[in-house]
Parts: sequence; structure tokens; C-alpha cells
Amino acid sequence: MPEIVTPGQTMILVALLSYLVGSIPFGVLVTRAMGLGDLRRIGSGNIGATNVLRTGNRGAALATLLLDGAKGAVAVLVARAAIGAEDAAQLAAFAAFVGHLWPVWLGFKGGKGVATFLGTLIALSWPVGLAACATWALGAALTRISSAAALIAAATVPIWLWTFDNGRMLLLTLVLTILIYIRHAANLARIRAGTEPKIGAKKG
Repeated sequence: MPEIVTPGQTMILVALLSYLVGSIPFGVLVTRAMGLGDLRRIGSGNIGATNVLRTGNRGAALATLLLDGAKGAVAVLVARAAIGAEDAAQLAAFAAFVGHLWPVWLGFKGGKGVATFLGTLIALSWPVGLAACATWALGAALTRISSAAALIAAATVPIWLWTFDNGRMLLLTLVLTILIYIRHAANLARIRAGTEPKIGAKKG
């Protein structure tokens, strides 16, 4: 983990603002703006891009994917630029991720954090982030299961940290990966049972 150099009050402010950015439910906003209905009543009810895709609108799904990733990246980049310290940047990544999982605007019922996780990785260390994205894409192509690709990508992040010599992010990424696996507990059960929906399926 990085050296803690940022004052406590500043860290609290970074955490609060990053949480609020991360909690913006872009999936709900995009589907509502495009007249696709209430995302929480579609498919799995999840607010992420995979469930948006179940509306049949690929543009809405892509917009949600990019916006959910961007909010994690923006939180990190703003904290790094404003504070100039890596401890603040990593705290921003964590807080934005938590905001997506438990958004105050939706009664703390949020998404599973994959796009936001990848966005924070790209902002913290772009080689690691792009490697994780490529791992997700390969996993999705091979399995046709978004959740399986996400779990594979998250599990391989320590490999990319070692490859690109960025051990300062290890603790943060381990915590985020654990949270991703917890949020995907039901998906894991369906994967084992062979009932997890394929990418693009309208139900599940």
C-alpha cells in the first residue's frame, strides 16, 4: 500500500466526494432517459451494463459501461490531481467503488462494481487496468458469461500487478476483488449449476 501522507480531514473529504461520484446510478439514468423503463424491474434488476443489455439496446449498455467505468476513473484522477498523493488516489478508488455497490440514491442497493473496478484500475495504473480489461474481454469471448469474465479478470489482477511492478496497489485490489466475489455469490452458484445467463440474454 502507498505511504500515508495526506491529512485525515482531507482524506475524509476525498472519501465522501468519491463515494458520491461512485454512487451515481448511470444504468438507471441511461435507461430512463432512453425510455427503456426502470432498470431495477428488468432482467436481474441489477443496475450495471450487463443488465442494461437485456433491454436489447446495445447503445444504452455501452453508455452505462463507459459511464460506470468513468466515474471510478474520474474519482481517482481528480483526487490525484488535487491532492498529489497516491494514498488519496487509492482511497478515492475504494470510495467510488463502494458508492457503486451501495449508492445512497438507491437505498444502498447498487451494482456489482465490475466496470467501476476496471475504471479505477485504468486510472491508478493504466497497464494493469488495460490488462484486466483484456482479460475480461477474453473471458467473455470464451465463456459468453459476463459474470465469469468479471471474476476471472478480478482474480488475475495480482498477476498484472506483479508483471507491471505495482505492488502498492495490492491491498486495495485484494479488497475490491473480495467485494466483487461477495457481490457475485449468486452468480457463482448459477455458474456451478450451469444456469447463469449468457451475454445478451433477456432474462435471468
